Amino acid sequence: MCLSTVYRSSSPDSVIMEFVSRIVVDGDRITLTDVMGEEKTVTGTLKLADLTGGTVQIECRD
Repeated sequence: MCLSTVYRSSSPDSVIMEFVSRIVVDGDRITLTDVMGEEKTVTGTLKLADLTGGTVQIECRD
């Protein structure tokens, strides 16, 4: 199973969510779901998804 850590692209040390197993993009709304089923929705743009490295970057507008 591949899990990712999602970061703000403007601040690479700023973790939005860890152990993310699902990402749904609907326009500028991005819903992240972790392995335990917890969801978090952010407004922004998906900038990078490194599935091998387990990292995702989002440019947030919040």
